[in-house]
Amino acid sequence: MAKPTNIVILTGAGVSAESGIATFRGPGGLWEGHRVEDVCTPEALARDPVLVHRFYDARRAALADVAPNAAHVALARLDAAWPGELLIVTQNVDDLHERAGASRLLHMHGELQSALCAACGVRTEWSGDLPPEEVCPNCDVPALRPDIVFFGEMPYEMERIEQALAHADLFVSIGTSGAVYPAAGFVQGAGHHGADTLELNMEASAGNAYFAETRAGPATMLVPAWVDEILS
Repeated sequence: MAKPTNIVILTGAGVSAESGIATFRGPGGLWEGHRVEDVCTPEALARDPVLVHRFYDARRAALADVAPNAAHVALARLDAAWPGELLIVTQNVDDLHERAGASRLLHMHGELQSALCAACGVRTEWSGDLPPEEVCPNCDVPALRPDIVFFGEMPYEMERIEQALAHADLFVSIGTSGAVYPAAGFVQGAGHHGADTLELNMEASAGNAYFAETRAGPATMLVPAWVDEILS
């Protein structure tokens, strides 16, 4: 693999799992005991806003009990040291990348520590519980909801992501299932523009066939080793 200049990194649940954050699809297809359809769709929010808000309140509160792991730290080290363009696109809604020190980062699926106003669209930093009908500090309408991209909604900053993929020399996918679109299609987009592609994962993802190289193992081992390699 040639030495790259511009890198795009996609991270998924497998990166944060070793910090103790439950993966999106757990045993029986449940997420922390709930069907995804009951807590991560616009229909669920409309049907039972109390359940949905309480679910994300609990996830937000749980962030106090976890810490960045070696994979987060290694990516932050790469972010600080890499002289070319670099963008870390995370599917995760936790704040572990930021707490590790990463700055060239975007959350395509939203953030637990943010509230979204359904009336004016403004996103507000949020750290405590978020009850239904909380008033938006920007427009004074009681329309705040968890700033989470639900199924059926468009992920954040897709144009910026697509531009970065088009200019990347290397695309790296870390800890992702390769089953959730549009993120699952990033490897094909990057490859179409001529980028090298690398997958770091516990096991081959659903899109493994599109990667030029795959390395299997835990993120806390694979990512620091790869960062050492790329910076050497």
